[in-house]
Amino acid sequence: MDVNISDIVSTVHVVDGDVLLAPQTLAKIVQVVLQAVHEQKEHGMRVQAEVRISGGVHDEQTGEGR
Repeated sequence: MDVNISDIVSTVHVVDGDVLLAPQTLAKIVQVVLQAVHEQKEHGMRVQAEVRISGGVHDEQTGEGR
C-alpha cells in the first residue's frame, strides 16, 4: 500500500545549547565536582597512610622513618 502525503504541518522549537545552564546551575555543578575530587584525594591519602609501614607511633609523630 502506498501512502501519499501532500502537506505536512510541524512546529519546530530552536534552543541555543550554550544557554541551557544558568550560571547558578553551572556553579553548583562545579562545586559538587570539586568536592568529589577533594574527597577522592583525601581517600587516597588515607589509603596510603593505612598501607604504609612505619616504625611505630613515635616515628610517625616525629616524622622519622620517611
